[in-house]
Amino acid sequence: MGLAIDREKCTLCGVCVEVCPFSALTNTGDRIEVSEACTLCGQCVKECPEKAISIEEKPQAPAADSAQYRGIWFFAEQRKGALIPATLELLSAALSMKQTLGEEVCGVLFGHQADGLADDLIKRGCEKVYLVDHPSLAEFQDEAYACILTHLVRKYKPGIVLASATMVGRAFIPSVACQLGTGLTADCTGVSIDPETKLLVQTRPTFGGNLMARILCRAHRPQMATVRPKMCDPAPVLPDGKGTVIREEYSSFPVCVSMTSVRRESLEQTVDLQSAEIIVSGGRGLGDGKNFDLLREFADLIGAAVGASRAAVDSGWIAYPHQVGQTGRTVKPKIYIACGISGAIQHLAGMQTSDYIIAINKDPDAPIFKVANLGIVGDIFEILPALMKKIRSAKGG
Repeated sequence: MGLAIDREKCTLCGVCVEVCPFSALTNTGDRIEVSEACTLCGQCVKECPEKAISIEEKPQAPAADSAQYRGIWFFAEQRKGALIPATLELLSAALSMKQTLGEEVCGVLFGHQADGLADDLIKRGCEKVYLVDHPSLAEFQDEAYACILTHLVRKYKPGIVLASATMVGRAFIPSVACQLGTGLTADCTGVSIDPETKLLVQTRPTFGGNLMARILCRAHRPQMATVRPKMCDPAPVLPDGKGTVIREEYSSFPVCVSMTSVRRESLEQTVDLQSAEIIVSGGRGLGDGKNFDLLREFADLIGAAVGASRAAVDSGWIAYPHQVGQTGRTVKPKIYIACGISGAIQHLAGMQTSDYIIAINKDPDAPIFKVANLGIVGDIFEILPALMKKIRSAKGG
């Protein structure tokens, strides 16, 4: 949309300039100019005495013929010659969607000497793998990846393209969507197929995690989304997994920046919630940031990582990298221990797929108990010290 001013009707009275709340209009003496500050609020349209101003609809791009686009694609991200866990989770999500949509599941794999990775995807239920094997693709290059994936999508016309919301996926998938002229829902906490419309339902938090939005791409193809890791279990190896590897040959890639060398440096990582098998999380019920010391002591004793609710992070009790929930990390540990966490929907969405959930809270009606495998109603500051004493005694320390 845009602001249109009819110069034949406009008398340069200046009323629109005066009423604009964003100072987006300027009277140059022979016409009214509109700056980028215009938000199309419509105030000038209402106040113009000559009815010379209107908001025009810009023609939309033609809708894609959805009948030409079929198949569920996922980008098979690999690092150092191995598929990352999030790739196998994407495959699992795609196979689940196939049950409703009835279309084939295909992986897209870039790398060097990656035949074994393609075979692994086939063994896990992937029906086709489009493999681009080239020495220059051994390391991630956003321009090259975007160029190749865009070309493949235009060539084969999949209806759905998924990627993991990792640093790699977030770096190049938006460029692909832009080049294809389609929409992209980033950082989804869930993807599924609507059984009636057969459209991809893309679910993600909005308004600071207070609401869950269900987003549809009705008019454009492919439907694209990046999905948070740990949203589902990885696809297992099947006893009879069969499929086809399709090699796509590229001799060069039109990129502005070429990679000449790679230097790896190890960085100390103090928080690794997504790979932790046990997580101890604290919430508002701890009452104070100093009380996280008790959680850290307990976590050290049992070999756990320390997490937190958004309320604890917002209160400044612990740093954001520890946050679990829609606006933080999505985790799936073997054991999740929630201490003083009520169980707001934002938090539950980030941890409710944990294998075993233990909740400790004073409030017997706290929502966290609805998803907990074991609930303990009581005072954290009495329960944790007693539990640590028992554990130390059992360890002989």
